[in-house]
Amino acid sequence: MGDARHIATLVRHGEYHQRAGAPSARQPYALTDTGLSQARACGDELAEALWSQDVALNPVIHCSRQLRAWQTASQIADRLRAHGHIVAEIRESSDLAERGLGSAANLTVAEIEQVIAADPRHAALPAGWKSDSYYTLPLEGAESLMQAGQRVANILRDVMQARKTGGMTIFVGHGASFRHAAYHLGVLQRAQVAQLSMFHARPLQFCYSPHDNWSHFAGDWKVRPEKQEPLD
Repeated sequence: MGDARHIATLVRHGEYHQRAGAPSARQPYALTDTGLSQARACGDELAEALWSQDVALNPVIHCSRQLRAWQTASQIADRLRAHGHIVAEIRESSDLAERGLGSAANLTVAEIEQVIAADPRHAALPAGWKSDSYYTLPLEGAESLMQAGQRVANILRDVMQARKTGGMTIFVGHGASFRHAAYHLGVLQRAQVAQLSMFHARPLQFCYSPHDNWSHFAGDWKVRPEKQEPLD
C-alpha cells in the first residue's frame, strides 16, 4: 500500500441509552443493542474501505472518553482485527468530546432553563439556545458548539499532521462537535452546519493534505429535516 493519501475517518458513536429531554453532550450511558450492531457493521464497512481504497490503517483509533464512543471504537477495532488489520490501541481524549455544558451537564433542557431562571445574575435563556452554534450557557465550564468544534478540529489537525505516512486514521466522537469541526476545517459552509447531521456509526472521510487543506472524501452526511431540533 503505497498510497500517500491521508484520510481522517470520522465516526459518530452508535445509538445509546440517552436520558430523555437532555442534551446529548456528555451523558455517561452505554450503547443499546442496536448501537452495538451499528458499531460492528461500521467495522466491517471500514475493512471494506481499506481494501477498496488501497490504504493502510493507522493502528491507533482515537475516541472521546464518553462510554458510547469508547464502545463504538472497541467494536470497530474487534471487527477490523477479525479482517486481519492491526489495531494496537484505542486512545481516549477529552478533546474529542461533545460540547460541554459545564455545571449543567446531563440535566434536561427544562432543568437547565429552571436553573437559569432561578439565578438572579442571569436573564432567561434565549429561544433556540441549545442549537445556537455561538451560544454559551452562563455556567462554569460551559462552551459553545463552535468552541467544541474548534477543540475537535485542533486534535484532528494535530493527529493528521503528525502522521509521516499516508493511510486511514479513525476518530470516534460526536455528531455536533464533528460538524462544527468540519466548519473550522473548511469542509462545511456555515449554513450547512445546521442543515446536516451524522448517521450513527457510519463513517465520513476527509482527505488531509499539507498546509491544512481538508476536503470531503467519502461517506454521506445526514440531511436534517427542516425545523428538526438537533439531538447531537
